[in-house]
Amino acid sequence: MATFDDAQAYWDKRYAAGEYIFGTEPNVFLASQGALFRPGMKVLDVACGEGRNSVWLAQRGCEVTGFDISPLALQKARRLAENTSVDIRFEQADIRTWEWIPTAYDAMVCIFIQFAAPADRARLFDGFHTSLRPGGLVVMQGYTPEQVELGTGGPPDRAHMYTRPMLEAAFAGFDVVHVREHEAVLAEGTKHVGRSALIDFVARKRA
Repeated sequence: MATFDDAQAYWDKRYAAGEYIFGTEPNVFLASQGALFRPGMKVLDVACGEGRNSVWLAQRGCEVTGFDISPLALQKARRLAENTSVDIRFEQADIRTWEWIPTAYDAMVCIFIQFAAPADRARLFDGFHTSLRPGGLVVMQGYTPEQVELGTGGPPDRAHMYTRPMLEAAFAGFDVVHVREHEAVLAEGTKHVGRSALIDFVARKRA
């Protein structure tokens, strides 16, 4: 499993495949939350990968910034944005060095960012608190610990997975809009395929 020290090399190796390894369609849960996103909203797509979710958000009229550690992923993301005629600001960055500008965004989109160990994850979530405006949204889908046994995606480490109590504690100052732990069959590219143990989470920062 990749650590933060070798994360760029790990993800570059995965993204070197010619195809879009997670597909070009948006994450199914994110797409189900389309009513939350309005034209003109400033949205940050955290660890945006090949850009599928960034593109979907931009097509809804959002002003999207996406960042990822892998330059190969961002090359594919920029190509996807160009092919779909949307403007997105993409940046190469490690979450440890990303500048969390205070109250800069109306929403954070975080789809399967399971690479962060608990200590790093806590700092990441603190960054969400900092950069979200009052009334801003965090929209997440991730794996629960049961995913390790299913083995259809994500790191083989239960500590990297999410639980409802963990997310509710991490965003204790937010109003939870939606939370659900469940299993579903994913078919997102070649890397998120098969029965998966999932948690969906949406919370709004209090004004």
